[in-house]
Amino acid sequence: MQQKKMAAPCGRMASRPLLQFLSRFSRSPVGNTGFRQFSSATVCPVCLQRLPVISADCSPIEQQFKQMLHQIELEKSVLSDHELRLLEDAEKMSRKQADDYDSDEEDSHGDKEIMMAQDLEDIWEQKMKNFQPALRVRADVDKDLTSAERCLADSLVLLAEQEVGDEKLWLLPQTRWQEGETLRQTAERALTSLPAAGFKATFLGNAPCGVYKYKLPKAIRTENSIGTKVFFFKAILADGAPPKTKKAPFLWVKKSELQKYLKPAYMMKVERFILDL
Repeated sequence: MQQKKMAAPCGRMASRPLLQFLSRFSRSPVGNTGFRQFSSATVCPVCLQRLPVISADCSPIEQQFKQMLHQIELEKSVLSDHELRLLEDAEKMSRKQADDYDSDEEDSHGDKEIMMAQDLEDIWEQKMKNFQPALRVRADVDKDLTSAERCLADSLVLLAEQEVGDEKLWLLPQTRWQEGETLRQTAERALTSLPAAGFKATFLGNAPCGVYKYKLPKAIRTENSIGTKVFFFKAILADGAPPKTKKAPFLWVKKSELQKYLKPAYMMKVERFILDL
């Protein structure tokens, strides 16, 4: 019983500082504390990527590994139907030359023309000579930063020229969040509201892939708004980009080229979630 009686005053003594501490936050008027509340605008940019269209060139070690796999497959593989037919035709020819060939074998085909396996190879070889593969490197197109058809072996990111205060900056396509929208709906609207819009994109999820905060230039700050919260979304270009128009404020750049156009602080946030495939 003595322990219980002693514990009660101690409990009251310990709770007083806690109640005093909590009471500081329960005081109603914020204005009386002397602190000023700031609100931030919300912006949703889209990291729209065009994935590689063709495979990249193999490095020396990849080329060696590829040749090794090809050699292993060649040594362990069985003969294909065409190779078996080549052997069968060669056997028939040797039997003809040795006068050990039954002509009834050809009569079973009737009047049909007999196509030898070697004849097929000759036809295929002629077709191969006539085939002209498309160029992997196109100097004129690769230098055109406004074309989504440049650098087909690399992944490209879309940048749009936008005004921030009195400055024109290259940024990921973005727009302000409006009340009643989800963040993803705002990001989708950022693409559709671009000049010469027509980008068909597949968004990767409903949640942002990155967050960034920055202060606005002093010229456009207000008493209640001094900065902006940025929620990045990722999307993949589904179809080919719409035909480019003259003076379209767009750039398609590789990850290695982003530093030429983005500010360092913005670049640090963006490069984390851009796939350099």
